[in-house]
Amino acid sequence: MKHFVKIIGLLLACTQVTGVAQNSTTLTPEARGLAIAREASHRNEGYGDTTADLTMDLISVDGRTRQRVLSWQILESDNPEDGDKALTIFHEPRDIAGTGFLSHTHISREDDQWLYLPSLKRVKRIASANKSSAFVGSEFAYEDLLSDEVEKFSYRWIRDEPCGNWQCFVVERVPVYDNSGYSREIVWIEQSDYRIYKTDFYDLKDKLEKTLYFEDYHQYLDRFWRAHVLRMENVQTGKKTVLTFKPYLFQTGLTEQAFSPDALKRIR
Repeated sequence: MKHFVKIIGLLLACTQVTGVAQNSTTLTPEARGLAIAREASHRNEGYGDTTADLTMDLISVDGRTRQRVLSWQILESDNPEDGDKALTIFHEPRDIAGTGFLSHTHISREDDQWLYLPSLKRVKRIASANKSSAFVGSEFAYEDLLSDEVEKFSYRWIRDEPCGNWQCFVVERVPVYDNSGYSREIVWIEQSDYRIYKTDFYDLKDKLEKTLYFEDYHQYLDRFWRAHVLRMENVQTGKKTVLTFKPYLFQTGLTEQAFSPDALKRIR
């Protein structure tokens, strides 16, 4: 991850502020935005691997809720050309139990994503042109489930402002990879621990499409901050998806073998 996804990549932070991003008045807005992104990424290095059980609540406009039970496994990459690997496994309800989703993030080439459908007993590669599609009927897109690598965006610091009980950097970032469904994102980053407060996602017509809120943060290993509630609200449709995490486990001994497309067929 620079965590799982935008979901992964946007769960950041640890240690103390370096001061480069926060205090410099000589940097251009672009350079300052990049410095903030690099600092946030640096603070999340060294976690090794992590797992978590969670629920996914799909909430309709009229408030009806459908719940799914799933688990995540994320393996940190030590290859400078690659990002992290992430595996999502669905356990409930019965009609989607055993469905698996695998993503391999890359720095300078197309990312790889695969979906395993137990009813068909086959692994399907997700075409890069489809990365903006909805993930299993949720308000998250497939591209939201890639690890958040600094090099995949350009950056611009906009301003500093209060956000809830925090003081935040407000940074615009624009995808530089192909086939994104977003024209840009605005991210609110808390200034002391570099935790994400929220992210606004703009569609290709530059209209606000979704807002992702990060809530109920906990610190692990005296370093790594993780939000236990992620709430994605589609402001255009009124639908919501809420991810609620049980406690994370770190450095569990996951290996590369668990993150191969062939391994998808063996998940339980």
